[in-house]
Amino acid sequence: MIKVGIVGGTGYTGVELLRLLATHPDVRVQMVTSRGEAGVKVADMFPNLRGFVDLAFTEPNPEQLANCDIVFFATPNGTAMQSVPDLLKTGVRVIDLAADFRLKNPVTWEQWYKVKHVCPELLNDAVYGLPEVNRTAIAAARLVANPGCYATAVQLGFIPLLEAGIVDPKSLIADAKSGVSGAGRKAEVGMLMGETGESFKAYGVAGHRHLPEIVQGLNPLSHVPVQLTFVPHLLPMIRGIHATLYATLYENNVLDLQHIFEQRYKDEPFVDVLPAGFHPETRSVRGANMCRIAVHRPQGGNVVVVLAVIDNLVKGAAGQAVQNMNIMCGLPESTGLKLVGLLP
Repeated sequence: MIKVGIVGGTGYTGVELLRLLATHPDVRVQMVTSRGEAGVKVADMFPNLRGFVDLAFTEPNPEQLANCDIVFFATPNGTAMQSVPDLLKTGVRVIDLAADFRLKNPVTWEQWYKVKHVCPELLNDAVYGLPEVNRTAIAAARLVANPGCYATAVQLGFIPLLEAGIVDPKSLIADAKSGVSGAGRKAEVGMLMGETGESFKAYGVAGHRHLPEIVQGLNPLSHVPVQLTFVPHLLPMIRGIHATLYATLYENNVLDLQHIFEQRYKDEPFVDVLPAGFHPETRSVRGANMCRIAVHRPQGGNVVVVLAVIDNLVKGAAGQAVQNMNIMCGLPESTGLKLVGLLP
């Protein structure tokens, strides 16, 4: 059995991790930490876990964490980097669901996250945990940086086009929408139902933290640095991301875009390329570790439109983290993740 610890178990990604790991056949969750809720039974805070998780939240204890095989950090940005260096020295492998190790350049990280990185020497060691690209490196990693939710959907949508070299990397557009759970589980006026219900708005147009992460992931697939316009939006729903992606073909010639996408993802257990003409819905992936994609070429012109949907808390966070854990531990990738989306 894989002995697992979760640091920061009271947020949405933390409880989602617990939901997935509670029924994982090869995992035993040994501890779930929370400084603010230490001593509180996990199932008292999250009653959906009654009968599945019989643990209480505890203070983070380095010695107890060192007894784990894998430690997940489901903490705010800037928290994991305070503890990870010492934890790695004990031989524990780490998966960070926040952004502490996603960007390779510490100057870029500090520019976007407005705090000094305390262990920049680990940034090059960390493996970016997008399995569809980095599966081999993830298997051998001691530190995995779990991708951001927007970054997951946007990269999976653009990857086949850039790998095929058929679109202009200097004219990429990502128009993405997320449910309110993407903002985390905290008291904030802007996230109240009375503020978000029956409303729809863009935010972070001048720059969103997932932008450098997306660009960093796409650049190796392009012969020139990509130029991406990324505009996120807030939807009045709890879960889900819908990314509408635009790219311009180099030549307005006959291309079987459907075949390109189907071939790229034919062996990927958690990417589903829909038949030609289909439009994916966020509800089809709600609660599941799946990215559903459709590719279109409106009026047969030179603009490609890719539609990608994920559950921001599953494939965009906790589910992808469990997928990475499975790879790191030599398990079948879909172990504990054969989840059907919730309808209605």
